[in-house]
Amino acid sequence: MELPIDHFRLLGVSPSANAEEVLRAFQLRLDRPPKQGFTYEVLAQRSELLRLSADLLSNPVERQSYELALIEGSSGLELSSNREVAGLLLLWESNASLQAFKLAKKALQPPQAPALGSGRESDLTLIAALSCRDASIEEQSFRRYASGAVLLQEGIQLLQRMGKLLEERKTLEHDLEALLPYRILDLLSREKEDEKSHQEGLMLLEDFVNKRGGLEGKRNSEKIAGLNQNDFELFFLQIRKFLTAKEQSKLYENWYRRGSEDAGFLAAFSLIASGFSYRKPELLQEARKYLRNINVNGYDPMPLIGCLDLLLGDVKQAEARFRSSSDEKLKDWLDNYPGETLGALCDYCRNWLTKDVLVGFRDLEIQTVNLDDWFANQEVQLYVEQLETKGALGIAKAGFSFLSSLAPEQQVENNLSKNLDEEADLPMPGGALDGILNKKSLKSRLESKEAFLKSDLVKQIISKYYSTFELIKNSDFKSFILKRPIYTSFIAFLGLFLVGTSVGILTQRKPSENNDLNNISNSEFVKPEQIKIKDNGSSKIVNKKETLNLNKLIPLSKVAPSSQEVKTLIESWLAGKADILNGSENQFLSSVAKPSLFNRVIEQRKKDKLLGQRQVINTNITSINIAQRSDKRIAADVELNYQDKRISSSGDILSETVIPSLKVRYILGKNKKNWLLVDYISGN
Repeated sequence: MELPIDHFRLLGVSPSANAEEVLRAFQLRLDRPPKQGFTYEVLAQRSELLRLSADLLSNPVERQSYELALIEGSSGLELSSNREVAGLLLLWESNASLQAFKLAKKALQPPQAPALGSGRESDLTLIAALSCRDASIEEQSFRRYASGAVLLQEGIQLLQRMGKLLEERKTLEHDLEALLPYRILDLLSREKEDEKSHQEGLMLLEDFVNKRGGLEGKRNSEKIAGLNQNDFELFFLQIRKFLTAKEQSKLYENWYRRGSEDAGFLAAFSLIASGFSYRKPELLQEARKYLRNINVNGYDPMPLIGCLDLLLGDVKQAEARFRSSSDEKLKDWLDNYPGETLGALCDYCRNWLTKDVLVGFRDLEIQTVNLDDWFANQEVQLYVEQLETKGALGIAKAGFSFLSSLAPEQQVENNLSKNLDEEADLPMPGGALDGILNKKSLKSRLESKEAFLKSDLVKQIISKYYSTFELIKNSDFKSFILKRPIYTSFIAFLGLFLVGTSVGILTQRKPSENNDLNNISNSEFVKPEQIKIKDNGSSKIVNKKETLNLNKLIPLSKVAPSSQEVKTLIESWLAGKADILNGSENQFLSSVAKPSLFNRVIEQRKKDKLLGQRQVINTNITSINIAQRSDKRIAADVELNYQDKRISSSGDILSETVIPSLKVRYILGKNKKNWLLVDYISGN
């Protein structure tokens, strides 16, 4: 082995050190050996290497010759095999942790892997664990958190495979968990061109919040990534600006389905921001259902839904929403507004969009809200005209009937408490009415970290509806709205009658006929194997892998199985693993793999199921070569075509990997009767 270090670094002295300084450093190194549990043999070899370096550097003739070799380009120290481990130990001590980890990891892999249970294996594993952690810490010091996390993952996997150093592995796992928020921020804040890193960051963020039990941190939040609720809120505000409105809405919708009320509110705002900015009024309709289904003490949805009514051209309904609000000061302001009611509604809506909705998105810039431009847009006009043409029945089908908008919401309003908690942070619609809450704007909150840490997210969500608003006296689009009489009293009465009749009919249907995956209040998780996915324009069950007819071949009990029989066993492992990770069952997997491998697949499926995801894996073995064979062990080098997709519960493809030629070494071992897969190593 050639060690990437010179005698000066190995001994820990400067190239200008004289002989006396060299000998003093040598003695100090001898007196201070590592205390992490290395064997006597490797420590003795370490002392010998230090002695050789000290002898060379303290001999003027030999040193001059060595320095000349360095000038001419010589680098590294060539070590014999019996001194390689001691050399790696000194390399780690010389703060070359990354090189030490990579070399130790390589030395633990076939064909140079040491004998099981040997002192060499023990020392190499310990060096790998210690150097892995130090290398990760060094990466973090340069704010390369993602690469630091990758190193920790590699170290954990190595220790799991070796089955050694449980305490060291737990330390690496703890470090990896504590690094998670920084890792997410690192991945999401990268350039837009690095889409792969961005998607990885999104997946980690979704998993992180799910483990916490939603944005509110309902499930052991103090133990996850070392963040309490206040720290998590600060972290979440930092990462929002790196996510688009579409990405945020998708995350919030998933968290809301898992029971996070706060996520439902934020999902509504993300949809409204997208809909208004990109002139997609149908997204405003979708946001409405979230606002109506949120059940938070002190939450008054009427002004917000009224703003949506206004943006969809229904002035009368918007005014009715505002006047049915539980906020008496808001209604007083509306009555005393120095102008027409329409002007007041426009001012409130414009201010709400500017201060509370169109902030915190990577793809949306804070802009001056111009309602004239909104209503002048052809798509918006067409959508509003369609709503007018449909009348009350059309509106009912779109998701907000007269019956639902007047009765249930009014009932919810009467049940809401009017007593609000302490100060909260993220600003929300309109503005803080004097005497109710005294809140800071989002900008000032972001400028004051200490103030932010005194808040909690639940209080933020409630307080969003009462941030300070500045009234603007004139309306920009009165003529447009007033030229469009929306609903007369007759149509309103007729719509109420029709929808009431429809509701009566629907309540007679069987529950199974009323299921609607788009209805958030009644949505349930669907088993992954029941989900259909739209892929390349078709709707079909994703897992198309044919069931292998292995009843006569599995379990494999022959004394000397052929290459084809080994291939069949590996194929059954791949097929069984793919079935389980796709949410199906497989009767062969436990018969072809040792329990630890089988349980690893089961645990992975549990994690995916918790995330509402599943994996679709397709493999095809193109070649197999039996590299080693004995009565109890077979090593097979396999080359295969590999493809996987990670699918969300809604059928979206979250990530996809294609490897045309993946090389894997599979290790088979024989118990009393049968051959089982006991391990596999990728990349050989």
